[in-house]
Amino acid sequence: MGYISVWKVLEEIIIEFRKKGLIIPRKIMNDLKSAKVMITIMDVDEGLGETAQKIELYLGGVEAYLITAAQKAFTSTRIDKWLRRIEEAKYNNCEIGKKEEAKFISGVPRDQKWIRIKPIYGMPLKKLKQLAEKTSLSSRVQEDGRLVVYGKSEDIREFVKKITAITNKD
Repeated sequence: MGYISVWKVLEEIIIEFRKKGLIIPRKIMNDLKSAKVMITIMDVDEGLGETAQKIELYLGGVEAYLITAAQKAFTSTRIDKWLRRIEEAKYNNCEIGKKEEAKFISGVPRDQKWIRIKPIYGMPLKKLKQLAEKTSLSSRVQEDGRLVVYGKSEDIREFVKKITAITNKD
């Protein structure tokens, strides 16, 4: 299943909801964020079988809410188009996000995993670097302003969990 592709389609639907002035419950937004975190964790360590089930649960809940709520505010043609895009994304074997993100990172030892992070409001570069150090990870800033954090896969998972906890507070 193309989890990142499905996630991106759902994100685009949420953007359409917001353009129309519709409110999305906090639980749905948290589920979408949690799905993204779990997708990232699964990319770091593909040996986690439960991770795929959790991702599908989160994405399924978000999809169910959005389609149900969309029936009140959007035309059936638009909803059908979204459903087709979601189905195509589910069966898309080529993960769009991986092709864009999984470029070779020089300077990272072969036995270590890495993650690339784009600083956001509330989570500036300095704070991300400090969090990486506290989690026993190495980091460096790339030319495009993103931070590459690398180290043991379990430390990266812990790092991602900490970031999620901090961003969900906001």
